[in-house]
Amino acid sequence: MSDLSNTQFFKVEPGLQISAKDILEIVFKALEEKGYNPVNQIVGYIMSGDPTYITSHNGARSLVMKVERDELVEELLKSYIENHSWE
Repeated sequence: MSDLSNTQFFKVEPGLQISAKDILEIVFKALEEKGYNPVNQIVGYIMSGDPTYITSHNGARSLVMKVERDELVEELLKSYIENHSWE
């Protein structure tokens, strides 16, 4: 039997980090491939939090749930501002 009087330590390696921008690109392409309107589906997900708005094709649903919805909105707004020369 092992010694239970000492604290046992274990180390968890962080998984591969993926940016909100990359996740949005993957999700957009997956929705297009499945014949959905990506804008409508992503807006539906952001507004409701219901992951069924996002297809599971190419792992898009599990990817989009790895990032907070407010981070998705932030990424979309940053991109919009950059492309409209507001800064």
